[in-house]
Amino acid sequence: MTIRVVLADDQPLIRSGLRVLIADTGDIAVAGEAGTGAEAVELARDLRPDVVVMDIRMPGMDGIEATRLITNPAEPGAPHVLVLTTFDEDEYVYGALRAGAGGFLVKDMALEDILAAIRVVAAGDALIAPGVTRRLIADFVGRAEPAPARRPLTGITEREREVLTLVGRGRSNHEIAAELYISAATAKAHVARLFTKLDARDRVHLVIIAYESGLVAPPR
Repeated sequence: MTIRVVLADDQPLIRSGLRVLIADTGDIAVAGEAGTGAEAVELARDLRPDVVVMDIRMPGMDGIEATRLITNPAEPGAPHVLVLTTFDEDEYVYGALRAGAGGFLVKDMALEDILAAIRVVAAGDALIAPGVTRRLIADFVGRAEPAPARRPLTGITEREREVLTLVGRGRSNHEIAAELYISAATAKAHVARLFTKLDARDRVHLVIIAYESGLVAPPR
């Protein structure tokens, strides 16, 4: 199946480069382009793409607010959002994740990594690279002022709490299985139950919950 993508960036050159890159693939197609957050929201609702590649800094409505509107849980079949950012300069990534973004794209990533990231997010596996995503979130949580309020965890088992802790540390299902001496299928089932019990959109959201609940401490 073809992955339909909306490109949202206020720089036409960035959109053009991504469009050319995607044109060389057989499984990804550009469904539309937006130069503002408001346009991205409108296109997401009209075109129902699989993924919106979203810049954060755009005129008018920024990428964080656009992400929040696009990934609204009340919208059935809402697209996944993949944040496009220059991480070293941009201090809004954590806010974008809390708004519902599924992962990161860094503008100077290798081209094949950008395509791989789109495919991963389209499949619903939000973490591009678990360790990288964990470090990004840890950095922002550690520098946030004020710190996010601690989120109480209720309704999950002790085993699920262990799994959530490992997800927060950036572990994959196979790594969780190895650390807890369970099968990969069992680890996957625990993660799926955490999605339901904690009303989490994806693994990135579980990472955030692990930080906000105090299961994983930010670096000092």
